[in-house]
Amino acid sequence: MILDTLLKQIDFIKEIDKIKYIQRKTKLFNSDRQENDAEHSWHLAMMAIVLAEHANEKIDILKVLKMVLIHDIVEIDAGDTFIYDTEKNHTNTDEERLAAQRIFGILPKEQAEELIDIWEEFEAGETAEAKFAKAMDRLEPLLQNSSNNGGTWNEPGVTYKKVFAKKSAIKEGAESIWPFAESLLNEGVKKGILKDE
Repeated sequence: MILDTLLKQIDFIKEIDKIKYIQRKTKLFNSDRQENDAEHSWHLAMMAIVLAEHANEKIDILKVLKMVLIHDIVEIDAGDTFIYDTEKNHTNTDEERLAAQRIFGILPKEQAEELIDIWEEFEAGETAEAKFAKAMDRLEPLLQNSSNNGGTWNEPGVTYKKVFAKKSAIKEGAESIWPFAESLLNEGVKKGILKDE
């Protein structure tokens, strides 16, 4: 029984190594190299630890860490959808839910159910933990694009209005960070690296 549990856990660990190959549109700070999902998730975990005091409500930091570390694992099957994609919505999809069932389902039943529940909670974005985790998920690419001459803000169809709408999720989880985030957006417009249309 113990060996069976361990083998399932090892299979899961091997499977999620694939997240290192999922490329995101955003690039590393002051770099031309695209970030991968594993780097993104690690960075969010560190941000959550460092910035936890800015959460709007008392949070369970371990749950937040679980959320940010697993939230993009579904992209192993579903791929990364650019947040400003005009054809495919960047919200929870049936494709992602199937991916969550398959990938987390590799684990023993109890662990699989826990991680699926945490993933669903993050996607719903209603709890204090999910709101803070989503705030970190929106803040990181904002910091990256600010350091990269606009980065993905230079993609066709990306405007201040669209970026503002997506980034405003920061205040839902970390209102004290929002003025800083908003100042980066406004600075982007002034520098001409974010289109004000």
